[in-house]
Amino acid sequence: MNQSIHHFRDVHVHAAAVQGWNQTYSQISAGVTDSTLMQVSSRRCHAFRERINRRVVQHGEAPRDKVCFAIPVSMPGTIRMQGRDADGNSIFFLRSGEEFMFHMPMGMDLLSLTFDRELFENALANVPSGEDIKSLLRQAVVRVPAERFKASRQRMMAMFSEALVNEELTDSHAREAEFEQAMIEEMLQLVTDPACDRSQRSGTSVHSFIVEKCHRLALSDTLNAPSVLELCQRLQVSRRTVQNSFRLVAETTPLHYLRSVRLNGVRRTLKNTRAAELSIGDAASQWGFFHLSHFAAEYQELFGELPSQTERVALVRH
Repeated sequence: MNQSIHHFRDVHVHAAAVQGWNQTYSQISAGVTDSTLMQVSSRRCHAFRERINRRVVQHGEAPRDKVCFAIPVSMPGTIRMQGRDADGNSIFFLRSGEEFMFHMPMGMDLLSLTFDRELFENALANVPSGEDIKSLLRQAVVRVPAERFKASRQRMMAMFSEALVNEELTDSHAREAEFEQAMIEEMLQLVTDPACDRSQRSGTSVHSFIVEKCHRLALSDTLNAPSVLELCQRLQVSRRTVQNSFRLVAETTPLHYLRSVRLNGVRRTLKNTRAAELSIGDAASQWGFFHLSHFAAEYQELFGELPSQTERVALVRH
């Protein structure tokens, strides 16, 4: 069992430290980041808890041959996962290799559990309602009765906290297997609850679709980032619809959101290169920023430091 606790001042370093995940984090709200990442990994299970003080959009792909769950420990308000509304009594689910976009609000605290798909499917085969669970898990968000969710979350958090600090688990395969099985059983008990919401079959909301489409369009040609007007024309929707979509999903304006996504692109580029390899000006121009004084001011406003103060160290992925 491997255990680690890390604190970060940068969402990109935080994202790269999450074991086994191919993803990027983009900071949307302004200010210096303060985040914590706690991880426990066994041979067939990876559990991690992350807390970030800034609004972040997570975009990536779930690990292959895994099943991935997440439960909110603390969630300020309603959020959207895969375009679906979620509250503090929701389970988030991703299948092997599934692309995801998750808008994480400021101050969110999340516990994620990733199991080997074979391990989970073997456990599911021993549950009488296994086929019903498979059907339920076709959706990304599953709402659970509040009391059941609260009790199960407390037990999972207790097991995670013990595993995080218990050095006796490090070389014990038997204890690892107990941890894996206990976590799976808790998750299965949640999704087999008769009162579990099985009716939420709606697809991605129009607002979320618009935000995600704009996000991808902004990244498709970083040298010529489309304006809000151009995005409206491409999507054939009104400016008001686009404005409302970003306000509801990301709690900001389209201009600020899309500029922030590109500024995060510059930051990742800087962190993955050395100053001798790529100048700040060249990195900025790769992401469509050609007026360096304006770029530097916007960068400092978002991240709390000038581009010249960003550490030029390549990210190490696990």
